[in-house]
Amino acid sequence: MSRGFNGLVLKAFGGSDYRLTVTASRQITDSYLRLSFTGGALLADHPIHPTQWIRLWVPDGAGALQQRGYTLVRPDADNGTFDIEFAIHGGPASRWAQQAQPGTEIEATVMGSKFRLPDPLPAEFVIFGDTASLPAINSLLGAIGDTPTRVWLEWQRASDKDIPVHASDTATVTWLERINDGQLLREAAEQIACPPGAFAWIGCDGLTTRSITQTIRGQHGLPKQSIKAQAYWK
Repeated sequence: MSRGFNGLVLKAFGGSDYRLTVTASRQITDSYLRLSFTGGALLADHPIHPTQWIRLWVPDGAGALQQRGYTLVRPDADNGTFDIEFAIHGGPASRWAQQAQPGTEIEATVMGSKFRLPDPLPAEFVIFGDTASLPAINSLLGAIGDTPTRVWLEWQRASDKDIPVHASDTATVTWLERINDGQLLREAAEQIACPPGAFAWIGCDGLTTRSITQTIRGQHGLPKQSIKAQAYWK
């Protein structure tokens, strides 16, 4: 199947291609699925870092392939393995994930994943996300250890709150229902006290990500270098 124009662009800009093989499937909640993969030389070619992500090429049902970005979960460089978690919402990637079995293969491209932790670590992290960005948030929480952290997560289904959050004893996690296109998450960003020296990580839908980023910069005064914002869906 064809990757179309997007495939040509990624190739032209030096994207690295790999073929992944599913080794296991596990249902986390009624709307959240984890697949395990072997990735060949992917992790050997691209050293592991927090929030690391790749682009999967999933069939769209019309004879073409669409790219979707997914975070690597529990990457193991020694064995070349990792997991990917899928929020089940009826899109082409979630449909593919539900049908995948051990031995199923899929193509992937690596390009654009470059996040590094601040050095030295900040006084506090403030994190805003949802189930789409939760794998990245969990990888970030694992990397920052006991650094004080506040996390706000948006849920759409009641079972979303059953998805594990890898928070330490120095982290607080608040789940907020998604209403009015992210209203409660945006209000939380407006109402917090954001101390000097904090670092904000924001990964929500596009509109909410932009709104919270503007609040963190304009209202709370964090400089650009103390904010990492990336929309995880539209």
